[in-house]
Amino acid sequence: MKIADIHTGLYTDFYELTMAQGYFLQGRQDEYACFDYFFRSNSFNSGFTVFAGLDDLSKLLDIFKFSQDDIRFLKEYGFDSHFLEYLANLSLSLSIHSVREGEIVFPNEPLVRVEGNIIELQLIETVLLNVLNFESLIATKARRIKMQAGSRPVIDFGLRRAQGLGGLQATRAAYIGGVEKTSNVFSAKFYEIPATGTIAHSWIQSYDDELTAFRDYARLFPENCILLIDTYDTLNSGLPNAITVAREMQEKGQQLFGVRLDSGDLEMLSKKTRQMLDENALDFVKIVASNQLDEHVIYKLNTQNAPIDAFGVGTSLVTGQDDPALDGVYKLAYAGHKPRMKFSENPAKTSLPGVKTIYRFLDDNKQFIGDGTCFDEYTPPAKRRFYKAPLGKELLDYNKAEFEKILFPFWIHGTPLNAKKPLKSILEFSEKRLEQLPDRYKPLQNAPDYPVAIEAAIVSLQTKTIAERKLKYQFKKQ
Repeated sequence: MKIADIHTGLYTDFYELTMAQGYFLQGRQDEYACFDYFFRSNSFNSGFTVFAGLDDLSKLLDIFKFSQDDIRFLKEYGFDSHFLEYLANLSLSLSIHSVREGEIVFPNEPLVRVEGNIIELQLIETVLLNVLNFESLIATKARRIKMQAGSRPVIDFGLRRAQGLGGLQATRAAYIGGVEKTSNVFSAKFYEIPATGTIAHSWIQSYDDELTAFRDYARLFPENCILLIDTYDTLNSGLPNAITVAREMQEKGQQLFGVRLDSGDLEMLSKKTRQMLDENALDFVKIVASNQLDEHVIYKLNTQNAPIDAFGVGTSLVTGQDDPALDGVYKLAYAGHKPRMKFSENPAKTSLPGVKTIYRFLDDNKQFIGDGTCFDEYTPPAKRRFYKAPLGKELLDYNKAEFEKILFPFWIHGTPLNAKKPLKSILEFSEKRLEQLPDRYKPLQNAPDYPVAIEAAIVSLQTKTIAERKLKYQFKKQ
């Protein structure tokens, strides 16, 4: 099996197919509908989320189809033969409006709007949520780590700890979040991300003595040579042997690039290592740290003034520890010639009806003030009234602010509009947008809520719809 083999119409949940068949048997296959993708809270107690996964989603939708083998499989589950014939001939004709990949986004705003016939929109729900939720989660985690690392490089070491093939997409998302290089060779090739790597403890353990292991590695790979110094005893064996090899390399006109610490007290060890290197006129040798790092550990090392030059981050990065899921949802907003919404006992979970877009409001320095969700109409946002989400009670004044529309056409009638963007350009865009986010929303934890507003007309429709539904239920009880 090739990886591409899983990218079929079966990349879905079973109930998507049962609902799709239900629409089909009712003759609703040409019925226009609109779904919104949004999430209800930022992960990691963060003040923002980095939106990622759009290009990967586009690739999957571009090859979304049901093969004859898929049809045979579904036939075994008793699906209607006419519906299966429909699936066999299905070619997506839907349209998508989305924020740009790498955008800085916030809860309770429709980041992706999908329009088209209701069957197609139902069938792609699972793959859309699977890709956007995961890659946005990892891109956000990566950005939080990179913000603590600052100018020091962060390297993705996580493939071996990732959840299966998800590790391939995790590396892409991590790059969008600011991670410079990866040990993941497949993703390095597939997504054109710089690859890097050194040695593991097994290389050193395979030798009778550590010094010979270091010498051989430096001889074979003199460029960018980094020696792992904690296999036996970091300060009494690994570092002295690395210093010996570094001096020998200097005699050959070469330079040891760095040493890596992968266990122990990283603050103490990095300070002792830096001291011993400097005492031996090896101030150019870098110190790379790994071993269960995340943004909180790096923050602590910063407060301790640990002299670390680069970070290798693995498990916490590619698995999104300690908040391993973004709660993105995909809700129906329009069908059957009228706006639709989900009701909830929790007002914050009540969805917004109608076909919508998002405006971002800016101050005179192009810094973000807040976002506003509006009906997708031609009325300028400056002439609309906005209430603070999610409960829609506090009126916000955006009348004098500059604004920009951040939802753009991405697919139109089954055809992607834009060619694939280089991953580096997505990274650069994301970094530029992060600079426009005021610093008060960037703390490591307990950031204030960024203002996300709802147009008054949407609040009015939502309130009216709820009242009508309650009245209908009351009438039925009588």
